[in-house]
Amino acid sequence: MSKIDPNKQLPIIHNTEVVAKSAFFKIEKLDLEFSNGATRQFERMGGSGRGAVMIVPMKDANTLLLIREYACGTHSYQLGFPKGLIDPGETPEQAANRELQEEVGVIANDLHALHTVHMAPTFFDAKMHILLAKGLSPSRLEGDEPEPLEVIEWPLSEADELLARPDFVEARCIAALLLAQKHLSNA
Repeated sequence: MSKIDPNKQLPIIHNTEVVAKSAFFKIEKLDLEFSNGATRQFERMGGSGRGAVMIVPMKDANTLLLIREYACGTHSYQLGFPKGLIDPGETPEQAANRELQEEVGVIANDLHALHTVHMAPTFFDAKMHILLAKGLSPSRLEGDEPEPLEVIEWPLSEADELLARPDFVEARCIAALLLAQKHLSNA
């Protein structure tokens, strides 16, 4: 196995040009020069830069709370964990509690950061903070969802059945479930 070089030089960005933009993303073209002299053009998508949160809410020690919502990318309804963008000025914990109130109708007394993941870092600078939420109590905020979200209780002991479902396929949700299981088994 080869050793990882902690001092590897990043490519030099000679030029950045926005080639497309929407309400959520911008696509940039980068002119790069690598340390060996090779030059390339890469494209990357940029998000808000603030990041996002995904929350694994625990109703009790044995029960997960999932949401079922419309997924535009696959034109289907999917099971997953509550998630959303971090608003300006919010910490990940504040955003997590806001999203819980908007999507599930609860607020957490205990939030634990599990991990921060990046979605497709080769071409997309989007980070998501995954948090475990316990000590839930009822609290509701108005969200921006076009229809009410279904809240589904799922036994943690049936995680394998959840992983086998065709409507629980988002990689970040699978990572969040596995991270939560690992954390809870070590607690």
